[in-house]
Amino acid sequence: MPRPERAAPAAAPWKGPLAGVRVLDLTRVLAGPLTTQFLSDLGAEVLKLEPPGKGDETRGFAPFVGGESHYFLGLNRGKRSLVVDLRDPEGAEILRGLVATVDVLVENFRPGVMNRLGLGAEALMALNPRLIYCAISGFGLTGPLSGMPSFDIVTQAMTGVMSVNGEKGGAPVKLGLPIGDMSGGIFGAIAILSALHERHTTGRGRLIDASLYDGTMSLLGYLSQLAFLTGQDPRPMGSAHPSVVPYDAFPASDGAIVIACLADHFWPRLCTALGCDELGADPGLATMAQRRERRAEIEPRIATITRTRTVAEWQRVLQEHDIPHAPVLGVQDALAHPHARAREMVVEVEHPRAGPIRMLGRPVKFPGAEQAPLEPPPCLGEHTNEVLREMLGYDESRIASLRNRGVIHCGAGE
Repeated sequence: MPRPERAAPAAAPWKGPLAGVRVLDLTRVLAGPLTTQFLSDLGAEVLKLEPPGKGDETRGFAPFVGGESHYFLGLNRGKRSLVVDLRDPEGAEILRGLVATVDVLVENFRPGVMNRLGLGAEALMALNPRLIYCAISGFGLTGPLSGMPSFDIVTQAMTGVMSVNGEKGGAPVKLGLPIGDMSGGIFGAIAILSALHERHTTGRGRLIDASLYDGTMSLLGYLSQLAFLTGQDPRPMGSAHPSVVPYDAFPASDGAIVIACLADHFWPRLCTALGCDELGADPGLATMAQRRERRAEIEPRIATITRTRTVAEWQRVLQEHDIPHAPVLGVQDALAHPHARAREMVVEVEHPRAGPIRMLGRPVKFPGAEQAPLEPPPCLGEHTNEVLREMLGYDESRIASLRNRGVIHCGAGE
């Protein structure tokens, strides 16, 4: 009698293109955790090593849900947390053991801190020549400001970003988004991906020097060329564009609507949509350069018209005429928008302490290859035991000894 066929085991969910890459994350606050969160989103295994006590400083940032900080939850999804005191010789030895098992190490201490611990790039890359060591700092590893402390607002001020943000004629204003920190995180991730690619050829790792300063300054883009060309500082313009007219947020009867005519062919269409065809027919307004010169005439005229209808009415009219536009949404409305849901930019996960929580989704998709669901951010020290057991072969008595002496912390339930 033939044996019944066994069902084939279900294939493991695809983690992403970085599946098999292991990252040791020594970062805290924003820039570094954002870098490693991107790598986790792409499928890497990220081991977040935190100091004893409170762990990553952002774990203490209110408000909280289930005892967990909103700030930490927003930057650490999908990671595993272990708590190790790197100032203790046995803690430093744990780090060295882990370095032998990982592909990438990311830290965002002030330059020199890791060297003083005997755990700098040169020492660790000698243990693992394939190690990609990414140092993220405020001002970089070299230069006259390299040792200076820095936070997002410092970066925005030093790179000229604050000087171009705000209303016309107003005081400089920090961007609402922490663009200084985020630029360090984004460019740190790009650099790591580039170094991983290079390692396929060379077989060797590389030291990466990523700074908030360099990353944010690079985002000046065409504004830097404007300064080079004119010899003058670009000034704050609110939501307007220094060269493109109209390109601004205009008042509606119940909110604001963005209108963006970045090409000349949109101008006559916009005038028809607004019911001012005479402006569209004016040969003195046909080009971007002409409209820029007559900005003071055009923008108040458009604002007078847009005030007469609601945002929803203008959305319908502008869509009918194929004009680039958008309502100015609050964060809650943006997160609740049908497109955000359709793009899986808002997902729900089950956190071990906070219960079901909503989080931002992955910013990059891979059509035709569905990734495994996102995992929640870790509790402090949640994975210490299992990482030491699985990766370093520590037995329970050794783990207990380290825990009792405060070298490690194993989290609730361990």
